[in-house]
Amino acid sequence: MPPPPQPGYLAGMFGGGGGALVFFKYFADNSVMKRTFFSAGFFKMPCFFVLFLFFAAGNAAGFERLFPAAYFVDFARTLEERNAARPYWAASEEEFLAHADSLQGSILLNYYILAYYGHPLSRNMGVLGRYPKPELRQRLINLAAQYREFAGNRGVRIAFYIIFGTVWPEGEIGYIQESVLREWIHFALEHDMLVFIDHQIGRFTPELAMRRMLPWLRYPNVHLAIDPEWRTDRPMLEIGTVSAAELNHIQQIMEDYIIENNLPGERLFVVHQFNWRMISEPRNVDTRRFTRVRLVHNISGIGTPTEKRATYAFGAQFTNMPVKGFKLWYDFGIVGHTDVPLMAPQEVMSLNPRPYVIMYQ
Repeated sequence: MPPPPQPGYLAGMFGGGGGALVFFKYFADNSVMKRTFFSAGFFKMPCFFVLFLFFAAGNAAGFERLFPAAYFVDFARTLEERNAARPYWAASEEEFLAHADSLQGSILLNYYILAYYGHPLSRNMGVLGRYPKPELRQRLINLAAQYREFAGNRGVRIAFYIIFGTVWPEGEIGYIQESVLREWIHFALEHDMLVFIDHQIGRFTPELAMRRMLPWLRYPNVHLAIDPEWRTDRPMLEIGTVSAAELNHIQQIMEDYIIENNLPGERLFVVHQFNWRMISEPRNVDTRRFTRVRLVHNISGIGTPTEKRATYAFGAQFTNMPVKGFKLWYDFGIVGHTDVPLMAPQEVMSLNPRPYVIMYQ
């Protein structure tokens, strides 16, 4: 059995992508888990029987690892608690969508956006899975108050940034349960919050990833994102890539869908980058011809403030993508996934150009 991955490997090779990093290194080196996960009947078996097999295979191999054990235990326990607590009533779709009036127009004209990133059912993929929704909201409100001190006459909107499609070994994708995602979107609507859903693409095309997310735009507070790092069938062995042409194409698909379905407002489309490989021919990305889609070029590297500023300066040179985002990493004890020290709001707002979307993982 190989030793745990070292900080330099994780931080140097991969700057983003959440908890999948640690999982893949372990998964790729364990043949028992591979055979269990990729058995012919895997996707047909009941969910909890699959979880049992996956977890048992790891125990049989004589190890206890951060992934997949922690993720699946989180998933099973959290899902059971959610189902037990589900109320006997629920507001109608029409009642939730009635909140659309406050979400018309271009958000970025008047606001910065502050988001918490992660998967609702995992503590190890970001801050989003570590606290109940009301507590996350209150933490965001408190953090937003710090950012408002440096926001001038602009406001700060708060958001949940949810991993919608998680890349798995060999580039397969695991999707969040629709009922769970709806629950978070509805909560956000009730509290005037935004929601981003992020697809890690895997072995599929950016177009397929985009089309999988498009129906969620019926909710007026939902915005979309992709993470090119994981656009590969060899995750943890290589950093993925999307081309400028592909980004232009899926922006057009998203804009056409918004117009054809008469959806309200301008929608944001976040693209992550921390490494030169992740977007090929970046100067050819076109953001000017789209009127209903606003591309956000999010810089997501990990490290010290000096390292993060250097990564941000790399992204800032692509002025054809003028709307920038910035990602920070809390210290949850996950090796290679921590900013030390964490940059303060004043430092973040001093970046040039100033980021419009700021997220914490």
